[in-house]
Amino acid sequence: MKYTGKTTIHTVMLTCVLLLVAGFLCSCGEFAQSGKDLSKPGEKLNVLVVTGGHAFEHKPFISLFEGYEDIEYVEFPLKDHSEIFEDISGWDYDVIVFFNMTQKISPKRQENFTKLVKNGVGVVALHHCMGAYQEWPEYIKIIGGRYNLKASEQGGVKRQASTYLHGADFTVHIEDTKHPITRGLADFDVHDETYKKCIFEKDNHLLLTTNHPESDTEIGWVRSYGKGKVCFIMVGHGPSVYAHPSYRQLVARSIRWSAN
Repeated sequence: MKYTGKTTIHTVMLTCVLLLVAGFLCSCGEFAQSGKDLSKPGEKLNVLVVTGGHAFEHKPFISLFEGYEDIEYVEFPLKDHSEIFEDISGWDYDVIVFFNMTQKISPKRQENFTKLVKNGVGVVALHHCMGAYQEWPEYIKIIGGRYNLKASEQGGVKRQASTYLHGADFTVHIEDTKHPITRGLADFDVHDETYKKCIFEKDNHLLLTTNHPESDTEIGWVRSYGKGKVCFIMVGHGPSVYAHPSYRQLVARSIRWSAN
């Protein structure tokens, strides 16, 4: 076979094209693994962080939402338990992060709250918000679980008061390794607070579990409520966990995922 300059140029061009394609495919794989594929490039997610009704260390907690180019947050400390839902006519938030344990919510506010989520506003529910709105049955259907502040009876079924343990050392196990929120994450150890004897919705899709004897097994899940995507993470009591890289990734990814 004759070896010509033309053949050499074609060969070089073909090699360059193949290298470019290979590089592109590799970079796409790394991008997907990072979890950043959950939001569009250049897109800002407007996030409302709702607090109130339970003490917490403010600066370490609020740092969970800082340092991301695609997340822009506003904190709303509740003074009347649920006033953020009194008038939703100018609503401009993609995601609500609940970190409150307030109780009062009027029928009008209940209706506005459910309307937002059913229409597609995302929800990320963290730690003690599981104890909020105890007298509103629909709340457990939205976030997927409830911490019982006291023993009660509902529909003839007796419920024990839930329990907690401060300063527990336990492992957060990644139950679903393929979900966009948890993909690529490994099990990690935390020093935090556990909850036990809580109530859970049966259709939760489990993401996180633990085997600590003073904790319920289910400590993280996703679910849907209308068009709204909901993620709950039970872990989240104090500064040591807020600074944990894996926990920070879980919270940021939950926001991106729930934003639809």
